[in-house]
Amino acid sequence: MAPPRPAGGVDLRAAFARRELLLVAAIAVLLAAVAARFPSFVSPASLGGVFNDTSILIVMALGQAAVILTRSVDLSVAANVALTGMAVALVDAHHPGVPLALLVMMAFGLGLALGAVNGTLVWLLGIPPIVVTLGTLTIFRGLAFVLSGGAWINSFQFTPTFLAVPRAEVLGMPVLSWTALAAIALAVVVFGRTGVGRSWYAVGGNPTAAVYAGIDAGRARFLAFCFSGALSGLCGYLWIARYAVAYVDVASGFELDVIASCVIGGVSIAGGIGSVGGAVLGALFLGTIKNALPVVNVSPFAQMAISGAIIIAAVALNTRAERRRGRIILRPDAARLPATRAAE
Repeated sequence: MAPPRPAGGVDLRAAFARRELLLVAAIAVLLAAVAARFPSFVSPASLGGVFNDTSILIVMALGQAAVILTRSVDLSVAANVALTGMAVALVDAHHPGVPLALLVMMAFGLGLALGAVNGTLVWLLGIPPIVVTLGTLTIFRGLAFVLSGGAWINSFQFTPTFLAVPRAEVLGMPVLSWTALAAIALAVVVFGRTGVGRSWYAVGGNPTAAVYAGIDAGRARFLAFCFSGALSGLCGYLWIARYAVAYVDVASGFELDVIASCVIGGVSIAGGIGSVGGAVLGALFLGTIKNALPVVNVSPFAQMAISGAIIIAAVALNTRAERRRGRIILRPDAARLPATRAAE
């Protein structure tokens, strides 16, 4: 039997069992270890650079978290980035008079449409999400090749505004980092304060119970794919503008990093469990490792092995935690509410 929570105090055991706090501690230990040899790595400017480098991963992890919460997965997010990025790059290169705001809206809308294609196939045709997105991954890459003819679009072909905006600083921080913060704020609202977000948790936690509660599981999954697609489309512009080049294989394999960020952050592959904070911290943990390992001269092959080992450890931790506490649809505060009212 668990010890009673001290009145007016903090349950430290429960607090340290939360994945978010474990990740904060892991990131702090990692930074301290690297700083022992390279103190400049933890300077404010360096940490700001790590966050900026991880911003695109954070935004895409938030979209993927929504999909995984519904017991699905989206393998096409990186191909979505490649296709939307190529589309806006071609428009900017061949029609330099098109306003940047319109290009960003175009990337967002095209990404949303690609996500809707995935969601529709999963919802209306009942095809498993992993099969659908594996197929659309190839289709989106193929369309990017058809659009560009296999040619690259290099930095000198873009307008200066197209490349400059993500790097422009506002209040001492690049627009790219501000975009990640805005996406986090949006996700906090959608996941925790809207019926759509609650339906994602319900469908992933117990699809049968969700149907009895009047939730359309297919529609919930469709909206999750749309959310993920729209954020990936936005990242299509950000990626091309940040690296100043567009080609068919942009972000190749990046979908694995996105999924890994969610898993490390405690988003359960079985659905129904996860948080915005966990997905963000998972991305930051992965981003910190990817920035720290080259600093300490770890070879790229060893970096891949270390990243893989961390992902396996995270999945094992998730499985162990779910086996111990069972699956919980309602958050603890909501679950306690009926008992409190009954006592009144």
